[in-house]
Amino acid sequence: MSIVKTNKLTNKDLVTVGIYTAIYVVSMMVVGFLGFIPVFIPLMTILVPILGGIPFMLFLSKTKKFGMITLFSTINGIVMFVAGMGIYVAITGFVFGFLADLIVKSGQYESSKKALFGYCVFTLWLFGNFLPFYVGREAQLAMMTEGYGQEYVNALSTLMPINLAPVMFVACFIFALVGGVIGKAACKKHFERAGIL
Repeated sequence: MSIVKTNKLTNKDLVTVGIYTAIYVVSMMVVGFLGFIPVFIPLMTILVPILGGIPFMLFLSKTKKFGMITLFSTINGIVMFVAGMGIYVAITGFVFGFLADLIVKSGQYESSKKALFGYCVFTLWLFGNFLPFYVGREAQLAMMTEGYGQEYVNALSTLMPINLAPVMFVACFIFALVGGVIGKAACKKHFERAGIL
């Protein structure tokens, strides 16, 4: 009896996306609690890309179809939007997930270099969390003052000046490279089993 392969996402694919998205989101939210201390907010562009490397690379070892990474990233962005991080993260979640999907697909889901590059591009979704600090900054800070107090907002304003925005964007990519290398090493057996070289 022959097994018919399909490029359409199956229920099994959707379950895989759901499981690994949940693992990734929970991991990111645990790290996110550090954000109650202002200095850790800009440092998220270092911590999240590094710590997210293992769960994402584990997910890639199960990914063989276009759309899975896009779905993973879009759900992640929507969860962050619902959690109060603003609309931009939902948009960056979709855009950079889609681009990462194209990159990994171009390697036929068997190229570890494309997997690593795909993770770096995917991780740029994170910058969407910080865009409200730079687009509509006054409104964002006023809203945060109500929830966190003036002292917290003053500290954050000092730590995240306007000219830090491009540095944070680039940091997401660079530290994703570090996290991706760690993730690949940690998931080596899973990559070999999945035929990713």
